[in-house]
Amino acid sequence: MTLRREDDGPVRVLTIDRPDQRNSLNGEVLDGLLREFRSASQDDAVRVVVLTGAGDRAFCAGADLSDIAPDAGAVAQHEGRAKLRQLFTAAAELDRPLVGRVNGHALAGGLGLALLCDLLVAVEDAQFGTPEVRVGLWPYVISRAIADHVGPKRALELMMTGRRLSADEAVAWGLVNRAVPRADLDPAVDAVVSELLRGAPVAQRLGRRSFYTARDLPHREAMAYLQGMLDLNVQTEDVVEGITAFFEKRDPQWRGR
Repeated sequence: MTLRREDDGPVRVLTIDRPDQRNSLNGEVLDGLLREFRSASQDDAVRVVVLTGAGDRAFCAGADLSDIAPDAGAVAQHEGRAKLRQLFTAAAELDRPLVGRVNGHALAGGLGLALLCDLLVAVEDAQFGTPEVRVGLWPYVISRAIADHVGPKRALELMMTGRRLSADEAVAWGLVNRAVPRADLDPAVDAVVSELLRGAPVAQRLGRRSFYTARDLPHREAMAYLQGMLDLNVQTEDVVEGITAFFEKRDPQWRGR
């Protein structure tokens, strides 16, 4: 089994389970992640998804270069590489908060996988980078995501040099939300998940969807789209419950609709 799924109440944990291969991405892992992201979006019992890697060496070291046979045809190789692109789309359409538990290095496609997550908590000895240029390649598929997080100058610095960032640098650059000692990783992730579970699930679903949709639209279209999403949001039962609970000075009982 290369991808493990565990449910803890409303939290679904997905673990890439290839520690001996530094949790690198092969076709089986990518297919499993695509399947699990789509499944979680359809499961009303799931409120938050946590993505991590097995062991303590790597969150994900990128693509498994041995996965595609060297004699595979051009079409097979192209389709294999397309799975990472498809994963970005599936993550954006997840409709659930996605938290990255970065237990080790996130390199190349592994950095791209980390950037799929809405929030990232990393161990302080993790490293982040795109070393592809040092083997004659370029991180084409994840380059847009990197630039969205750090801006063009820093993105080009990472991609052109292949340098690695420490976890503290990744926090300073805006790639990671927080870096913690290894012993504090699970408590820190649990704290983030607990905060997410306090929010209204329908607002999180609509808000997350609108965030990823609006950033790809021209300004005027984005504003019109966001106004429409607000109009939809204010009609939900959770808004009534949230405002009522606020005035009654109690915790809201979310219905998710």
